[in-house]
Amino acid sequence: MKVLFAASEAAPFAKTGGLGDVAQGLPACLAKNEDMDIRVVIPYYKSIKDKQDKNIKFVKSFGVDLAWRRVHVGIFETTYKKVKYYFIDNEYYFNRDGAYGHYDDGERYAYFSKAILEMLMHIDFMPDVIHLNDWQTALVPAFLKTHYSNIEEYRRIKTLFTIHNIEYQGKMPNEFLSNVLGFGEEMRGVMTYGDCINFMKSAIVLADKISTVSETYSYEIRYSFFAHGLSEILKQYEYKIVGITNGIDTDTFNPNKDKHLHTNYKTGEFNKKKENKLFLQEKLGLPIREDVPVIAMITRLVAHKGLDLVEYVCDELLNEDVQFVVVGTGDSRYEDLFKFFAWKYPEKMSANIVFNSELASQVYAGADMFLMPSLSEPCGLSQLIAMRYGTIPIVRETGGLNDTVQPINITTAEGKGFTFKGYNAHDMLGAVKRSIAYYYDKENYKKTVKNIMKVDSSWKIPSQSYVNVYNEIINY
Repeated sequence: MKVLFAASEAAPFAKTGGLGDVAQGLPACLAKNEDMDIRVVIPYYKSIKDKQDKNIKFVKSFGVDLAWRRVHVGIFETTYKKVKYYFIDNEYYFNRDGAYGHYDDGERYAYFSKAILEMLMHIDFMPDVIHLNDWQTALVPAFLKTHYSNIEEYRRIKTLFTIHNIEYQGKMPNEFLSNVLGFGEEMRGVMTYGDCINFMKSAIVLADKISTVSETYSYEIRYSFFAHGLSEILKQYEYKIVGITNGIDTDTFNPNKDKHLHTNYKTGEFNKKKENKLFLQEKLGLPIREDVPVIAMITRLVAHKGLDLVEYVCDELLNEDVQFVVVGTGDSRYEDLFKFFAWKYPEKMSANIVFNSELASQVYAGADMFLMPSLSEPCGLSQLIAMRYGTIPIVRETGGLNDTVQPINITTAEGKGFTFKGYNAHDMLGAVKRSIAYYYDKENYKKTVKNIMKVDSSWKIPSQSYVNVYNEIINY
């Protein structure tokens, strides 16, 4: 089976969030299947060129039509962890600082989507399935069914579209249809939703199958609260939808091998995990106390991560005998909020307004509990990483958090974390206080830490689910 995995980012080349991890981990796991030829395509961003440490080689260049434009396409390639990666090069579109947030992102990723299809004529690889991810690749089915439908090899290609975050849909003005995409009026019904062109809507209509990154999220997005305007179209096409919960790269996220840690440790090595806690406290300037629970958040500092709940009860939380560590960047409101509480409670609060993978690893290893009070969370990877490092999650029951963190029974020590359902600050605080009390029940606490470190959060099971979906649409 031949699969092309198309995404706007893929670690270790380009990563701004969870999609980058997925675009590395899932293909790497699929590549272990002898019957699978999996390849990845992403844009050739300036940040990748600036590094040039992955032996990336030029393959070919050609032109592609984007409405009235004839645009250059350069193809580069390399192999990483037995997976071949293609990079689509156009200096006008991608030789910029930052992957996203440019005034012409719609045109940039329309170009990327069409260049993906044009590339197939030049690389001696015609996939059975193109696995698309989020709005930046959502136009591939539309181009496939219009501009390439007269080519026999292309008519056999099937498409799977994965929604990682439905909030970002690729909304463009109506004139985009002809001026940029080069579509006729017969495509307006497919491409339009509300009063604009909507990339994601077109993929929902035209892709052969739709997946989301957790089972719970696949149902949540059919309701208006979570769907950001797309609930009706998703209900119409719900027969296409399947939820597959993400995994993590358990080789990368491995406390026994992580080079960023002060002390590496395996399941059951509680003293070594404690050494990481004491190291973290010293590094962050907190009182060095092994008896106090350390609660951590590693997150983008944006509203839907539940930070308004934390804001509302932060004084109450920090009046407990705890230490609270935050790592992340985002909205200035929340950056300033955590700086303020770090100033107000210097013995209890450490606010690290940075994006730093080394510090993140040290926090995963050094914390006792990990807080994720998200308003919405399509899957979430942080809770999986936290469990891998023996740090008990505290989560709201939404999306992938609901699928991966079952509530702890404090009597039997079964379960994986502390949960709350309602989006309410004191419900969250109640879960935090339960976790603090549980921390001092050392026998059961250690049982839980052992159990969560043994959880298989790898890509092994999710990758097989994707293979099943690929087979289903190929044989449909």
